[in-house]
Parts: sequence; C-alpha cells; structure tokens
Amino acid sequence: MEGSVVEAESLLARCKSVADVNVVEAELIGKRSRLAEVNRELRGLPPDVRRERGRRLHEVRGRIESLLVARREELRAASRQTRLESDRIDLSEVMSFPLDRGGRPGGRMGPPAPARGHPGVVQRTRDELEDVFVGMGFIVVEGPEVETDWYNFEALNMPPAHPARGMWDTFYLRLGDPETVLLRTHTSPVQIRLMQAQRPPIYAVVPGRCYRRDTPDARHVPIFHQIEGLVIDRGISFSDLAGTIDAFTTAYFGEGIHARLRPAFFPFTEPSAEFEITCTICAGVGCRTCSQTGWIELGGCGMVDPAVLGAVGIDDEEWSGFAFGFGIDRCAQMRHGIPDMRVLLENDARFLRQL
Repeated sequence: MEGSVVEAESLLARCKSVADVNVVEAELIGKRSRLAEVNRELRGLPPDVRRERGRRLHEVRGRIESLLVARREELRAASRQTRLESDRIDLSEVMSFPLDRGGRPGGRMGPPAPARGHPGVVQRTRDELEDVFVGMGFIVVEGPEVETDWYNFEALNMPPAHPARGMWDTFYLRLGDPETVLLRTHTSPVQIRLMQAQRPPIYAVVPGRCYRRDTPDARHVPIFHQIEGLVIDRGISFSDLAGTIDAFTTAYFGEGIHARLRPAFFPFTEPSAEFEITCTICAGVGCRTCSQTGWIELGGCGMVDPAVLGAVGIDDEEWSGFAFGFGIDRCAQMRHGIPDMRVLLENDARFLRQL
C-alpha cells in the first residue's frame, strides 16, 4: 500500500489541470482503485490482522487525499496567475515614448501621446454651478437617490392620491409595500432631510441625479441632474427669491442673458413661479429648442409652503423661506449651445472631444 503514495506523487506531478487531477483521483482512490479492492478484502481477514491493515489503509488514503488537495490548489493558483497576466495592461510603451523639447511624451520620433480624459460637460456644469452658489453664501448638501414616498412626496405636501403626483412620472422599486420606495424624482427630499437635521437659518443648494419616466426629446431625458436651492430665515420674502434668481442668471450666463418669472403651481411652494431665461441657441429669436418662443424654462421656484415647514417641525410664524430648482443638464445645454439634450447620453466621442 505504501507504493500507492509514491505512485500518487508521480501521477500528480504530471497533471496539467484540475481535470487531470480528477482522473488520477478516480484511479487512486475511486471505487475501482487498488485501495478500494484492499478495503473489500478486509472483510475476510482475522480481527487482529483486519484492524492493523485497516489502520494502514486509512493512513495511506489520507496521505493521498492530502496530495490531491495540494495539487488542485497549486494548479488553481497557477491558472489564476495566468489569467491575471493575460488581463494586465502593459503601460511600458506609453511610458517609453520619446519626449519633445518641452518634456512632453510624443516627440517627433515617437508616436503621439495618448489623449487625456476630462470631466464630462454635466459634471463640469455642476461644479461651476456649485461655485456660483457657494460664492453667494450657500452650502452644498447631498442625499440618497433611492427615497421613500414620505420624503419624495408626503413631506412636500403631496399625500397619497394627491392630483399633483401626476406631475411626476415615477420609477417605483420592488421594496417594501407597493409604491413606498422609489428613485427620487427631484432633489427636494434632501431639503426635507436638511430641515430635519439643521435648524434655521438655512442657505443651501442640493445637486444630484434624478429619475422620471420622461420621453426623451430635445429638452428632456429620463435620467437627469438637478440642483435645488433652499433658504429658510426670518423675514424672507418673494423679492429675495427674485433677486437670487436674477443674481444667479447674470453670474452664470453673463450680462446678455435675462431671466423672467411666470406664475405656476407647485404643491410645496406658495406662491410659485417658473423661471425662464433667454434661449442661448437663438438669442431669443426662436428656434426648435425653445419651441420658437425665444425663452427656455430653466426650473421652478416659490415660497416654501407652511405645510412643508410644519412637516419638519419648523414654526412658520417665526421662519419663512423660498426654494428653487432647475436642471443641470439644461444649464449645460444653454451654456454650450447644445441643440438636443439626448447627445449627453450617447457617448459620441466626437461630441465628448468638443467640450
């Protein structure tokens, strides 16, 4: 039986894969192996001989099984290393490019330097917007993209079955009770969380990704980015809101772009307004992007409804405030003169290199 261990070592050394080891295992300790045959012969031996030979058989079998386990692990480790080596990206060619006189890779005698990536136009627009509002004294706050119905609707003065919920085509998730967990339709839930966590005064902007079941067109996509503002303080009026919108428009778009407010309805603000800016595609003349009006709706705004303040425990007799929100993608569209917002999601390399 001791010869079986030596034979196992020899056979396993020649194995090139785990499949080969499986074949050797059947040959050494399978049902038709020599060890299995010896085990069957034990029944006809005297008790003392059977006991001694059974002990030796068990020992040999254990040593062979240890050899099988070790060889399998060795082959698996070698296979993993081979896969890692094949997946590795060799950057030595890039690093060995000749340098030009300015010390940059890609001199005359070498290949051109690889193109460097840069933040996308939406991310750059978000960064620029945050800088504008931080310069106006706001802080930047973020929150979860998956929200509960209470934060996304109820706390914003939209109880279940409220008609205003039809303004948002919502993506609900299969979590908890039906229609209780969703992908946020706006960043307003973060305003609720902020008012719960921080007592007034509050001056904050909330940027982030939002989701609605919109049909994609020149001005709408189902996955978009929004930035909202919230101000809660003593003595805040609608004129403060109008002044903030005007200051932002001038700071971000320049002196040639103007803003206007039009009466609107939002369940979480009263009074409410939509604010529009001069269409930067046609400079107010009228085009396909602005539906020939010369104006582009940027977002909504209004004075925070007392019911919203009451939902988070803020006394509306002492505090008042305003809120506004608009699309970051729409700002990017207006800032860079992009006729169709759908190109933001197409990953066209020609478009990405332009901006």
